[in-house]
Amino acid sequence: MAGKISGFGFLIVLAALFFSNCSLQKMQAPPVRIPDGKYDSEFPDRPASRELERLLESVHFLNCVAYYRGYIFAPEARLKRGPLSEEVIKANAVQQTFFNRTASGTATVVYAQDVQLALLTCAHIIDFPDTLFSYRIDAFDQPTEFLESIALKIRQQNYIPDLPLANNLQILISDRSLDVALVGQTLSRPPLKPIRVFDYPIGSARELQWGTFVYILGFPKGQKMVTSGLVSSPNRTGQGSFLVDAPFNKGFSGGIVVAIRDGIPNFELVGIMNSVSAESELILVPEKGTLRKRLSEEKPYRGEVYVRNLRRINYGVTYAIGIDAVREFIFAHRGKLEDLGYDMTLFFEPPLPRITPPGKTRQN
Repeated sequence: MAGKISGFGFLIVLAALFFSNCSLQKMQAPPVRIPDGKYDSEFPDRPASRELERLLESVHFLNCVAYYRGYIFAPEARLKRGPLSEEVIKANAVQQTFFNRTASGTATVVYAQDVQLALLTCAHIIDFPDTLFSYRIDAFDQPTEFLESIALKIRQQNYIPDLPLANNLQILISDRSLDVALVGQTLSRPPLKPIRVFDYPIGSARELQWGTFVYILGFPKGQKMVTSGLVSSPNRTGQGSFLVDAPFNKGFSGGIVVAIRDGIPNFELVGIMNSVSAESELILVPEKGTLRKRLSEEKPYRGEVYVRNLRRINYGVTYAIGIDAVREFIFAHRGKLEDLGYDMTLFFEPPLPRITPPGKTRQN
């Protein structure tokens, strides 16, 4: 009869629904990842928090302060840049000033043995000039060859705030063109708590591909952070350098870039962050110290106007130094580092990748 289903027909409907549901579940099941020995381009399919926490323990905020003594000259001194002795500078100075310049970034512990400590960072963070020059301006606002002032660096302090003993880090080796440096210190005593060293394998930036998934760890704006991104323009300079679409802020320089080879927890160091795309724009601003409440959109501003160079960051276009070039740089200075007491083979000949069997969690 129409509108009724027999008992047998009802069973057929139930069976059809059951097999249909099974088919749907089968279609929605995640694909099985087959190891291929390459860096992963997909988001991790396993939790990465434990491994990232461990990685972050070796990453630190680096502060640098350079102290200068400045000498200001009278117009009639007519000193020119050249081999000037400190006696000549002092004799012609009409005023002395003291000031400092600061920089901050990220550094990663790559060696910690007894009282020896070394960290990897970017050269531009710790590279302050020994001498600063400023020149007099002529009637056409053009710089002349005559010095207005000279500033001599008195001393420089490089320190890690969360490692109290690391308060006088020295520049071990540095390459400004590559923008890589190692800073280190012989600590005054062994630390009470062992300092975590980056002990994951060193990878190869030359093996990165378009769309390789990476994590970036560092201290943008002084805050410990981890972010992620995708690789673009792999091996863009022939030394393994590449681009990442991750955001970049001041303090991220020196942050490490890690890729994953065949799933968590197989992290490998593939580079360090060093710069971001930016544009400069000249803008007119009121004289310094003008109170905002004195300014009005309805009334014309009649005070002094100054030119300011404003830099605008192009977020999402971040440059990274390939770890291959970093490794070559450190090996080229291996003899000097060994003379200073740093056996870098502990870092650059790492153990095999730590592969954790499915269903188990590695204990840290």
